[in-house]
Formats: sequence, C-alpha cells, structure tokens
Amino acid sequence: MSAFSVRGVGASSVKRAFKYRFYPTEAQAAELLRTFGCVRKVYNLALSARSEAWTARQERVGYARTSAMLTDWKKTDHLAYLAEVSSVPLQQSLRHLQTAFKAFWGKQANYPRFKCKRKTRASAEYTRSAFRYADGRLTLAKIAGPLRVVWSRPLPAGVDPTTVTISRDSAGRWFVSLLCEDVLTPMPVTTDAVGIDAGLTALVTLSTGEKVPNPNHGRRGREQLARAQRALSRKEKGSNNRAKARIRVAKVHARIADRRRDHLHKLTTRLVRENQTLVIEDLSVRNMLKNHSLARAITDAAWHELRTMLEYKAVWYGRRLITVDRWFPSTHLCSACGTLADKMALSVREWTCENCGTTHDRDGNAAINLLAAGLAVTACGAGARPQRESSSRSGRSAVKQEAHP
Repeated sequence: MSAFSVRGVGASSVKRAFKYRFYPTEAQAAELLRTFGCVRKVYNLALSARSEAWTARQERVGYARTSAMLTDWKKTDHLAYLAEVSSVPLQQSLRHLQTAFKAFWGKQANYPRFKCKRKTRASAEYTRSAFRYADGRLTLAKIAGPLRVVWSRPLPAGVDPTTVTISRDSAGRWFVSLLCEDVLTPMPVTTDAVGIDAGLTALVTLSTGEKVPNPNHGRRGREQLARAQRALSRKEKGSNNRAKARIRVAKVHARIADRRRDHLHKLTTRLVRENQTLVIEDLSVRNMLKNHSLARAITDAAWHELRTMLEYKAVWYGRRLITVDRWFPSTHLCSACGTLADKMALSVREWTCENCGTTHDRDGNAAINLLAAGLAVTACGAGARPQRESSSRSGRSAVKQEAHP
C-alpha cells in the first residue's frame, strides 16, 4: 500500500452546488410536501420490487424496468396520486436507487434501505426539463409561482443551473440547491507548505507552531439541547405540543451543525489560500469512534468533514494535498534528530528526546513530522515510504494516538 495519496490539479471545470434558503407559500409548501411523499413512496416501491425479484427468482431489476413499473403504478387506483406531481423527481428517485445498488455491488456501501418519513431527509430533485430559472426567479414544474429565494450570494456569471434540489430539514427550514458547471481559477502560486495535525484540545496544530482552538460547538450547546430534550420527553406522544417540542430540539441541533460547518469552512479556506502544499494524516475516524470515551468529542471535532473540505478545495484552487499513512509515527518521532521514542500515554503532552535533549510539544512535533514526510513526496515522488510503525510492533489499533480527553 502506498504511504501517501496526493490530490490537487490546475484550473478545471467543476460542478458546484449553491445552496440557498427559501420561504414557500402555504400552497407551495403543501405541494412540495406531497412531492416529497411521492418520491419516498416510489423509492420504497422500487426497492421492494428489486429485492423481491432477486429473492424469488435471482433476477436483477434495473432502472429501465423500475421506470416502466412507475408508469404502471400511476394507472392503478391506489397509486393514481403519483401522477398529480411532477414526474421528474420520481424518475430521479429511481436513478438514485440505481446508484445505491451500484455502490452496494461495488462494496462501497451497505444494501439500500427503505426511506422513512421521520428519519430520512425530505428532498426532491428536478432536472432542466422540470424547472425554469431566469433573472433570479426560480419556478418548478407543477408548483404555482416562483420560489421566494434569499439569494445570499450570486451564481457565477453566465452559468445556468443543471439540477435543482429542494429539501426540508428536521427543523422545518426549506433549502434549494442549484448545481452549476463552474470554471475555477487557481489561486496564485506560493512556496509555503504546512503540516496539519488534528486534535481535540486544539482542533488543528500547524507545523508553524500555530494552534487553532477547538470551538467545541456541541459541548457549548449541550445545556440548551438537554433542556429542549427534557421538555420533549414530558410531552404526550402524538400531541401538537410534542411536535413543536421536537422542532425546538431540531433547531438546537441545526444551530450547532451550522456553527461547526461555518468554522470549518473559514479554517480550511484560510489554509488553502495561504499554502501551496498541505500535509495531513490519514485518520481512521470510523475506528476511532469505537472508543466511547472520545466518540462524542471526535464527532464534535468533525475531522472527516475537515479533511473532505481540504480535499475538494485543494482541487478547486490548484493546491496540493498530501495524505500521510496513518502508521507513520509522527507523534513520538523526534523532529530534531529522527530518534523514535517509546510509546507514551495520551496524557503526555510534552516529551524530551533522550538522544538530543530537545523538548517537544506533542501535537506541534507531529505536525512538523507530517510536513517533513509530505515534502519528501514532493522531492522523491508519491512512491516514497516514510518510517512506519506496524500494529504488531506498537500493539495499538489504527487510531490517532494524539487524541486525548
């Protein structure tokens, strides 16, 4: 297995989604909710038909067959209401199901699951034939009047949306996402490079010595969330008051998620803007979440989302993102003389090299070592393999050794 992966390209045409808040009228909201329900129904019917065909006859049913089934379903008495909404979102749900099966066959995802009204994000996707966009006015098929969209930022000049996705989150907020083909100009080339070590006390520690504090958005909103959840638990099931209390809980969750995402966007944009080469560690977040003492803190830090943002922004703006093998002993490798120290407890935040006597900050030393390993790729190519530490030698699982309460 290669010790590194490298991402980053020059100027290119990419697909970007621009998401906006909108406020539907009562009639528009009612029609969109009906569309959401029909999309969910068609997806579940097609999934059931495909599963039954395979179980009974070992027969694979593809998108073309389920599309023909949809036509037949609309002609029945109990499913005639499917013809009352736009057919495009229904066809798109069948395409999404086909994509889910391809991911399952490719062993990239689990078997597709049925959509639940309460647990599945309500959404509907419209292609070009089912919407009209002109002069900042967006109109959907079979929806009366244009949507009242809050255009918080302009779309790229001369670009027309190819796909429009309408969604409603658990807090009752409506969003529209417009997918556009955009040509991005790379940022000015710089010679700066930075190693990035993710943590919990400091969200990231840079090889420059800078530490970005962890905002702990989940911890800060935990008291308010607990009050909202206690109020929800006291409401009678099925009552209107319980529905209102559930929305209040959802709004607290949404506020925490929005703040976390906003902070990550600002941080990753700054790092990509200031550095030509960025080096991070290949963390196995899924395995790390099995540590129940740290799972909540790791989830709140959102390391996976941080890495995802760095990956696509590096591609967008012509930067180079290098991912170092998770077994590279960045924490206890002396960045001054290269001596590999013995394993140390997570509570040890500073340590002194027995060979050269240099005192290291644990996270800062890891960031410097990551940068050095990444620069080796720049000089020697992506086939370079740094000093590794196998699980048999260390006796540890593939988790981040820097994580600490």
